Amino acid sequence: MATITSIEPQVKDKRRCSIFIDGRFYCGMKLEVAVKNRLKAGQTVDREQLDRLQLETEQYEATDRALTHISSSPKTESQMRAFLASKGYVQTVIDYVVDKLKGYGYLGDEDYCRMYMQGLSGKSKRAALAVLLKRGVDRDVAESVLADYSDDGEEIFRLLEKYLRGKPLTRENIYKGCRYLISKGYDYDLVKAACERLNEDC
Repeated sequence: MATITSIEPQVKDKRRCSIFIDGRFYCGMKLEVAVKNRLKAGQTVDREQLDRLQLETEQYEATDRALTHISSSPKTESQMRAFLASKGYVQTVIDYVVDKLKGYGYLGDEDYCRMYMQGLSGKSKRAALAVLLKRGVDRDVAESVLADYSDDGEEIFRLLEKYLRGKPLTRENIYKGCRYLISKGYDYDLVKAACERLNEDC
């Protein structure tokens, strides 16, 4: 057991307080949590109890930060974990917040993939997979979602036309455009079909 010698509002954040035990700083805590649990100077407390209350504070603040972070744009689970880690939260708190956000329906890699694909433009399915993997989505999850999508033949044709804009419509330039689109991950058969629309001898 230990004795709380003082509880002082923090200078930088009046919503938090500093708990001192036996004259020494022990931990920071949300003021609301301290009030709710009726902590006061002179009180004898169990350090484990304070640790639990401090963890409650961290979970509350981390969840609030995570909600603010995700409100600007959707995030993958990996991105959210990296964000919370960058703010100094321990793994236990990060796991708690991620589980909370999943429970709220605010975080989920399958949903993230579908939202990403709905807003996708000018990028092949293969390139989209590379982006999703880079953002920390599990390959099996990404590939499962992407199985419901296919490259758009009309979009490929428009991209080929865009590539050739201002260039002579020669077989060489058309081939270069096709190779360019294939290098970007577009389906070979769809690129070939676009090529043939421009030049039957392609």
